[in-house]
Amino acid sequence: MAQGWVQLTDSQRASYLQEYNAAGISLIVSAFGSTDTPTTSGMNYLTTANDLAAWVVQYSLQGVDVDYEVQIPLMAADFAAFDYGGGSAEAWLIGFTKQLRTLLPQGQYIISHAPVAPWFNPTLWAGGGYLAVDKSVGSLIDWVKGVSEYTTCSGLLTASTSQWPETALFQIAANGPSLDKLVIGKPGTTSDAGSGYMSASTLASCVAQAHSSGWDGGVMVWQYPNVGSSWIVAVRGSTWPVSGSPPPTPTTSALQPTTSSSPPTTTAPSGSGSCAGVSAWASNVVVSTTPQLHPKSRRSHSSRPV
Repeated sequence: MAQGWVQLTDSQRASYLQEYNAAGISLIVSAFGSTDTPTTSGMNYLTTANDLAAWVVQYSLQGVDVDYEVQIPLMAADFAAFDYGGGSAEAWLIGFTKQLRTLLPQGQYIISHAPVAPWFNPTLWAGGGYLAVDKSVGSLIDWVKGVSEYTTCSGLLTASTSQWPETALFQIAANGPSLDKLVIGKPGTTSDAGSGYMSASTLASCVAQAHSSGWDGGVMVWQYPNVGSSWIVAVRGSTWPVSGSPPPTPTTSALQPTTSSSPPTTTAPSGSGSCAGVSAWASNVVVSTTPQLHPKSRRSHSSRPV
């Protein structure tokens, strides 16, 4: 939890930040989560953005992951705001993101969003869903980490189910969001989520297929310590090998979207302060209280909470 970071002394935080940054790692905080309902609870988006940005600056973090999400069953969290809000959820997220970016300038701070994949469906949501959010403030967001229920490469990448149509990776991109900002989100173990688990080897094959078709957004995983360096190495595979050798050159011929019939427990950093094992991560890693791996060398994520 972010509370663990606050409870460190200034010198401890500075030491950890120096070590992380020297290893190419950025430290961000995750906001909201599966139990928060900022829109339906009546939270003011300007006040919330102002308070959050001030906290980030005060504690020397490097950005925010907007984890406006859903819990099982689907009416939990703020799914109700999307279902019945007539655009209230979209308006809240748009205003919140604009204010947050005003206070945390692009190029200096990271802002990512972590919606559930169904919110990208183009017809289900009265207010336009996350496609409306992307259209309005997508340029202000560094990555969008879609959490997917699909457990096969075809379902994950090109052929979503009839329950949540047009929510596979390449289908989402075909409806507007920038492909290189779309990050695949997956639980690291079966105990980390109610659905959507894929083995690391299967996910690695999906990553390779997507990369060969021009995608390079990366992968987000939850949650540490259930998954760590070995998972990251496996999923990076030959697409983003840990050795540092260049990845295969993307093409755009292999995959086309088709239509067919989903917060970790965290503590203050422990140990002697060594970042041993960082070599198994990507360079330029982003670490948040929502663990994530983004294997792209220019802007990367990995799985270790604050």
